[in-house]
Amino acid sequence: MQVKNLFLPLKPAESLTIEEPRLITGVPVYLTALRLIDGEFLIVASSKKEGQHALEYYKERWQIETLFSALKSRGFNLEETRVTDLERIKKLLIVPVIAFCWSYRTGEWQHDLVKPITVKKHLRLSKSIFRVGLDFIRNALFNATSSCHLAPLFQFLDFNHFYPSS
Repeated sequence: MQVKNLFLPLKPAESLTIEEPRLITGVPVYLTALRLIDGEFLIVASSKKEGQHALEYYKERWQIETLFSALKSRGFNLEETRVTDLERIKKLLIVPVIAFCWSYRTGEWQHDLVKPITVKKHLRLSKSIFRVGLDFIRNALFNATSSCHLAPLFQFLDFNHFYPSS
């Protein structure tokens, strides 16, 4: 039996966790699924009983994958440096990680307060929050005709702006 058959009754945007582990290729796994708007399934298999949290953990993991993807090939192209020495890699990562955080926070600001990113029928954003922020910063810095003022962008580099000290 195909795993997706366990979740066929789900309607779009509904999720279900099967409480008892199922054997898949001889390995017991816990299954949680979400039916996407387009009818496809997002199925998460876990070795631990995480219930509905499995989808949240997957979402968090996906954000980390976005960071790695941005660092490696979609924005910062760190793989092209061919650096292999651990100490040099640590030093090399400082600026791109700060730039990623800046881009991500700028993208959140754009999405939440300026212009929401369109959502595709499968419930994913048409552009990543990172990409929206990076494109906005790039345009503000390098487009002389940009009507954007740079000062608001620098607030996103101030961690106290988001997490005030108590």
